[in-house]
Amino acid sequence: MLGWLAPWVAGILLQLQQALLWPGAVYLGLCVAALALVGAWVLGGRHPDRGWRLCGLLSVAVLGFASTGLRAVWMQGDRLAPALEEQALLIEGTVADLPQPAVDGAIVVVAIEQGRRLDATASEATADGLTLPRRVRLFWPQAPADVAAGQQWRWQVRLRAPHGLANPQGFDRELWLWEQGIGATGTVRVGRRDRPPERLGQGWRHPVDRWRGALTQAVRERVADTRAAGVLAALLVGDQAAIARDDWKVFRDTGVAHLMSISGLHITLFAWLAKALVALAWRAATPAWPGLPLRWPTPHVAAWGGLVLAVAYALLAGWGVPAQRTVFMLAGVVLMRWRGLDWPWPVVWLSVLALVLAMDPWAALQAGFWLSFVAVMLLFASDPARVAELPAGAPWPARSARALRGLLREQGVMTLALAPLTLLLFGQVSLVGLAANLLAIPWVTLVVTPLVLIGVVVRPLWELAALAVQGLVAGLLPLAAWPWAVWHGAAAPPVLAVAAVLGGGLVVLPLPGAWRLMGLALAWPALAFVPARPAEGQFELLAPDVGQGSALLVRTARHSLLFDAGPRYRGGGDAGESVLVPWLRRLGERPDGVVVSHRDGDHAGGAESVLAAFPLARYASSYAPGPQDLAARRPGLVAGLAGCDAGQRWAWDGVAFEFLHPAPADHRPGASPNTLSCVLLVGNGPQRVLLTGDIGIDQEVALAARHPGLSVDVLVAPHHGSRSSSSPVWLNQLRPRWVLVQAGHHNRFGHPAPEVTARYEARGARWVASPDCGLAWWRSGAPDAVECWRETHRRYWHATPGQAGPPSAYDGVRDSSE
Repeated sequence: MLGWLAPWVAGILLQLQQALLWPGAVYLGLCVAALALVGAWVLGGRHPDRGWRLCGLLSVAVLGFASTGLRAVWMQGDRLAPALEEQALLIEGTVADLPQPAVDGAIVVVAIEQGRRLDATASEATADGLTLPRRVRLFWPQAPADVAAGQQWRWQVRLRAPHGLANPQGFDRELWLWEQGIGATGTVRVGRRDRPPERLGQGWRHPVDRWRGALTQAVRERVADTRAAGVLAALLVGDQAAIARDDWKVFRDTGVAHLMSISGLHITLFAWLAKALVALAWRAATPAWPGLPLRWPTPHVAAWGGLVLAVAYALLAGWGVPAQRTVFMLAGVVLMRWRGLDWPWPVVWLSVLALVLAMDPWAALQAGFWLSFVAVMLLFASDPARVAELPAGAPWPARSARALRGLLREQGVMTLALAPLTLLLFGQVSLVGLAANLLAIPWVTLVVTPLVLIGVVVRPLWELAALAVQGLVAGLLPLAAWPWAVWHGAAAPPVLAVAAVLGGGLVVLPLPGAWRLMGLALAWPALAFVPARPAEGQFELLAPDVGQGSALLVRTARHSLLFDAGPRYRGGGDAGESVLVPWLRRLGERPDGVVVSHRDGDHAGGAESVLAAFPLARYASSYAPGPQDLAARRPGLVAGLAGCDAGQRWAWDGVAFEFLHPAPADHRPGASPNTLSCVLLVGNGPQRVLLTGDIGIDQEVALAARHPGLSVDVLVAPHHGSRSSSSPVWLNQLRPRWVLVQAGHHNRFGHPAPEVTARYEARGARWVASPDCGLAWWRSGAPDAVECWRETHRRYWHATPGQAGPPSAYDGVRDSSE
């Protein structure tokens, strides 16, 4: 079985690395050829010749590769056609999942049944039907409070192809939408001239989602504390979006976030309780039907009954990867005991892994997939439950001590072994995770979860469960507040990361001490990895993809400067918290300075989050006080000043920095924030870049007159490429090689304006926009090239490069999935 399963898994994992898909006929041909070879090998009695065996294994790998590729071609064909993007459409469909609350509305997943185009007045729908994706994800402003799964509606919408931010180690929203089968995202139109949404009825589909929604609503109505109710909903139906952002941070920093979603521990506990109840009911039925236990023994009936109920609970919880893994392992154990089989644990483990990948190949790209399977593998291999056997009838103190030792060993194994993998996947390791899990695991497993589950029948128990959650959070807060609660590390290269994961496993396995020391040696290079920096006198400019906003990082040999902090998102949170801080930590950066060009939310929205994460960074801005008096609390970059007035200069590692704008005379009463944007020139002599904020044409002309000999290699497009900037006079003087445009995908402002990009091209300047480029990376040592993250790390589920597209009225909406 290992010979069959291992190449199958390898073939699937290899296909996930493809940048572009081949034609479907190629995958189909490979499937047919692989099946023919495997069939010949099997029918030929599995020929013992080594060449035949190798051919058979290779055929299995090709079959895994080709079948996944064929499925991907079919899924790619279900995406929105480019011609339908941002068109006025009238669709009818069914709400196919739990609606998620959002600012001023809700986010709903819709299974489309039919769609029509609307005319210019949105009053008449054309008769021709359209080929639309089967499932779309919509932001519904002013959604009714009673919208629920299973309801059928008619909406006027505008759709667009799936798209997300593209940054190193960032959340891949396009992959997430691909896995969910979402072929388009969009918005429900609710304007005066739009057709209002119309409810058509209640469909019979999605009964499990309807039940999930009803239970979530029941929890919210019963539990007054909304934050505790969110945790209960997550434990009951897997609605992780219900957990408050602050609570998620506490759970993540203390290493107990895995307990707040439906994990294998919850499924196993439920299966054990269900098995006990089925056995009790079966024995109770024995007096009425004495022959039942003889025909169907109680242990077998209880095991199968517990498994069936565990499957039902896993479906209710959303059927995530941990739930799938646990259900399949439980099924394997039940089946083997029923048939009297005893497979080695590696075969059981690999069988379940192969089955999960057969159902969802792209699950292998989730962090939870590897954490789940690696944890189970290490528990199997290290045998943490192996403790001294107790004699029959041992007193409860001895049994309790044995259980405590088992728990301590298990948590020690997980903490040590998974630390390198956690650092690889998330860029951080909780140093208080062992202590927090020793508190949280028994509390959540033995108190909170049973109360939540039994509360489905006895509703008052949910109030007790809420009190238990409040007590848990109160116990975790001191641990999360400890300054050294979380250790952040830079992202190591793949070779070092894999070596570190292997080293973590060696440390906890029952091996001689020399092997464990070797494990530490393997893990150390990744844990101590420091990314390469520019050489002395060189610098680089990185423009992360933050949506409709701006954030730039300048790195020198020993220093770094963050210029602007990205937007605050309409759906909650900001770019500082969700994009910049994780990215900077994975890059190994602790900014020495933070400049916020002006007070607009698309530039200053993430400043609080950035400065909270990097409290030693010095701050400068064009306005004082800064966000929540930041400027009053922090020394400036130059001579203790918090402003960025023209003429201020400093040097880091052979690289010169100079503010060119605003001049003191520009600070006039009533001046708009855009006109006061900080303008920073960075250069090392041969190469120079200019960071411009949101200055307009008047400021550009004034700067051109004030600095007549100024030219640059890279220009960050003023005001995101707006029509009110990038004047011909300005561009004629600067003559940039490259222009970096930071703007949101399908943003409602139309940035960058076509006439502006035409000016760039007319003067020989090459320009890249963040929706198509993702993170852009320019180096002074290679000034003729800009590296785009979307190009160098492309996968077939990512959006096809193109223009920013027509404007969208609801740009900037983000949800908890990001």
